[in-house]
Amino acid sequence: MNTPNHRLAGLLTALLLASALAACAPAPQPASPSGPSLSGPSAEGAERLSGTVTVFAAASLKATFTKLASEFEAQNPGTKVTLSFAGSSDLATQIGQGAPADVFASADAKNMAKLSDAELIDGTAANFATNTLEIAVPPSNPASIASFADLARPGIKVVLCASQVPCGAAAESVEEAAGVTLSPVSEESSVTDVLGKVTSGEADAGLVYVTDVKAAGGRVRGIPIPEAATAVNTYPIASVGSSRNKELAAAFIAMVTGPDGRKTFSDAGFGAP
Repeated sequence: MNTPNHRLAGLLTALLLASALAACAPAPQPASPSGPSLSGPSAEGAERLSGTVTVFAAASLKATFTKLASEFEAQNPGTKVTLSFAGSSDLATQIGQGAPADVFASADAKNMAKLSDAELIDGTAANFATNTLEIAVPPSNPASIASFADLARPGIKVVLCASQVPCGAAAESVEEAAGVTLSPVSEESSVTDVLGKVTSGEADAGLVYVTDVKAAGGRVRGIPIPEAATAVNTYPIASVGSSRNKELAAAFIAMVTGPDGRKTFSDAGFGAP
């Protein structure tokens, strides 16, 4: 017979069993305010760049790209930017022959197009700066050069870039616009070589970019050429198709074409693309 005492004892037993089971159950975990945890490396670690990027750049970019490369390495510890400067046509030829470059920055669209047509460039090149020519003479200007026409005077030793180099092609355009034909004593493979002939006293004058005159400081004097406005060089940059570090190449190109690059080029005297 089920007496009241038996029912009370059964109820107490049930309550004790439920309390014991509740004590053994795992405590609920509070929700994380930042969402579920991620396995593997942190997002910061996953975005960190590393390795070496090899950049082939036009000789007229030496000062600006050296500065940007230093800033890039400082902003991305563990990376290294290897720079190679020469005339754009020489660099394009080297890349076409298999030179191990990750990025190519040309002083004109023509040499970039050579590589693009040969399907050696990834995607579409991005324009990042412009430049124009100026006459560079020694500080004392012993030949009394005052205009583009003065470069054609008898006895004037003028140095130009070779026609296949962007600064040489631009010089030819200026000659045509001015109606003046020059007879250079030498034709160089890069604009820095032309500047070197002037600073060493081997030439009375040379046609270089306005940025080269500015970078040379007091070593040369610049004489503006109104006709140079007819031959503006646009600088494109692109990742080389055979690049072994495309992520690093893309990051460097982003710096060149971004705010840091724009300021660096503007400070150096380059125009906007």
